[in-house]
This record gives sequence, C-alpha cells and structure tokens, in this order.
Amino acid sequence: MQTKIPCVIMRGGTSRGPFLLLDDLPGDPATRDEVLLAIMGSPHEIQIDGIGGSHSVTSKVAMISKSKRPDADVDYFFAQVQIHEKFVDTKPTCGNMLVAVGPFAIDAGLVPAQDGETRVRIYSVNTESLVEAIVQTPGRQVQYEGDASIDGVPGTAAPVGINFSDAIGAVTGKMLPTGKPLDVIDGVEVSCIDIAMPLVMMRATDMGKTGYETAVELDSDRKLMERMEGIRRKAGVLMGMGDVSKNVVPKIALLAKPRQGGTISSRYFVPETCHKTHPVTGTVCISAACAIPGTLAAQIAPLKPAPQGMVKIEHPSGMILIDLDADFSNGKEILRRAALVRTARRIFEGMVMVPSKIWAGKAAAAKRAA
Repeated sequence: MQTKIPCVIMRGGTSRGPFLLLDDLPGDPATRDEVLLAIMGSPHEIQIDGIGGSHSVTSKVAMISKSKRPDADVDYFFAQVQIHEKFVDTKPTCGNMLVAVGPFAIDAGLVPAQDGETRVRIYSVNTESLVEAIVQTPGRQVQYEGDASIDGVPGTAAPVGINFSDAIGAVTGKMLPTGKPLDVIDGVEVSCIDIAMPLVMMRATDMGKTGYETAVELDSDRKLMERMEGIRRKAGVLMGMGDVSKNVVPKIALLAKPRQGGTISSRYFVPETCHKTHPVTGTVCISAACAIPGTLAAQIAPLKPAPQGMVKIEHPSGMILIDLDADFSNGKEILRRAALVRTARRIFEGMVMVPSKIWAGKAAAAKRAA
C-alpha cells in the first residue's frame, strides 16, 4: 500500500524539484520530513528510490499554500533534502525554485491570472521576506514558451521577472551578521553578508585558486573543500547561527575579478559542491556586497558611481544579470530593487507515491483521530 500525493515537477531557473500543496502534506513537521525524504529517495547517493536527481540543485522541494497575509498571495516554504543524510533543511530558501512559484500558483488556481501578465506576491516562509514575481499570462493562461534564455539551461522559455526588495538580514536579521564588512578566519579574509542568503565570501586567490576553474575542477579538490568547510563552520558561529555543520547555510563564494566583461566572477558552493551556474539569492547577495563599503566584493568590483543598473556576475556556465538599486553608503541599509529575469517550465504533473508505513495520508489520520 502506498499513499498518493498530488505533485508537479518544475524547473525554476537552474534548479528542479517537486512542487506540492502544503495542505496535501502531513501537518506534523517530523512526519512531513519523512515524507519528503521518501519522495526524493534520501538518504542514498543516487536517490534511486525517489525522484531526486542526485545533486543539490535537483534535491529541492517547494511547498505552496494560499497566504493569510494581506500583503502576499501565496506562501512559499522551501526544503533542501539532503542526499547522503536523513535530513531536511528548511532554514535556507532557494531563489531559483522561487522563479517557478508564480507560474505554479496560477496553474493551481491560488492566484487568478490577468490578461497579459500577472504579478504574484510571494511570502518566503523560510526567510520571512516578500518577493514579487511577474508571470506572462496572455489570454489568462501561464505561458511557458518564449524567447528568454539563461546560462545553464538549454533552449528558451517565457521570461519570469523576480524582484527582491525585502531581502536584508534574510536569515540572521542583520546585513552584516558579524558587525563588520571584513573578518579574518583561519588567516583568511572573509566577508559575511546576509542579503537574500547568508554568504561567506573569500578571495579565490587566498584559497590557492584563480576563481575561473570549472565546477568539476573545484569539486575534485577535497583539501579545498575541507578548508572552506572549516572556515564556513567558524563563520556560522561568528554570524550568530551556531553549529552549522549539518546545515546548508551559510553558503560559500570564491570571488575574483571578471574576465568576460562582467562585474565580478563567482564560484558558489552549496556548500558541499560548486554550483554549476549561480543561484538567484546568491546573485542578490554578491551584487549587493559589491556596493557595501569594505567588503571583499567591493574591493574586487566596487560599484561606482552609486549602484544603480545592471550587475553582471560571471559563473562556471556563463553569466547572470541583476538590476540593482541600493544605497549602503554611510551606514545606510537601503535595497530598493534587486530584479532578475529568469525562466521556468512545468515538466510533470501527477501523483508521487510514498510508502503507507511512512504516512498513510490525511484520511487515515482523521479516521484514527475519530
């Protein structure tokens, strides 16, 4: 016997995973985590008994519900399902999966489509922040086909606009969680920034790298990974996050000067492997850090004059662009706009099955309660 759960698999930006209605899942967090592990097939290196894709960017889950907040249409609750461990991390969010929330919400009937384009106000439960998505809906239908392209994804699709304006202190509550734009950990200068995503930034050269390596090259350097992980754990304590050894935040970025006409080059770690492209939330954080006086990012790629306009971040598969309007001068913490254009696609819809011994479903739970 197995329990059927309605499921839509979607690609959002350069991530992919199941989109589920929160009401279709167990209300108890521990049981819900067991269900998500079963859905993805964790813990197992190739997630053979589930629908996970054996990579951090394909072991993600989006849980969506109608929002009770007056300033939001839907709530987006994100879960990073660990591949090798029996652990579901709901502390971080994912900006790439966020790209697909608007289209999913409209298709699910949670948000009425407008003719032309539909603006969806999304409340990110994990980071307690608001994001606006602009979805193409000609004829009041979500349009997935189009001419927009993003590096790291083949082909083209309809554009989805994403605007972060409520991203400062997303997890720690502080833009500079350590109180300083620059710290030294294990003899290495780092910048710990929390805008959309807590991030520990380092110079690639300080870690013995150029900053232009491929993701595969970086992943194969286990000494580098171990050294960065040691720094990340100490940074987590300094950032007020405690023991982060079992958490995927804060993330890590190795920064370098651009060499392909961009603003800055980044190699982003999630954190156990190097991202093949670049995450949306990490893009917001690094681009904003370029405008924060004293950070490593600002030293490498200072934004002058005042940071308004396109910031281009080079990554292993190309480049990601963000429209930034911020003012962090003289102690200010103003983020007016951090907007990106990404794409999404609805890949599969149907039922995902979990063993009834893990969860027999809401009907069975109600029957037992009666």
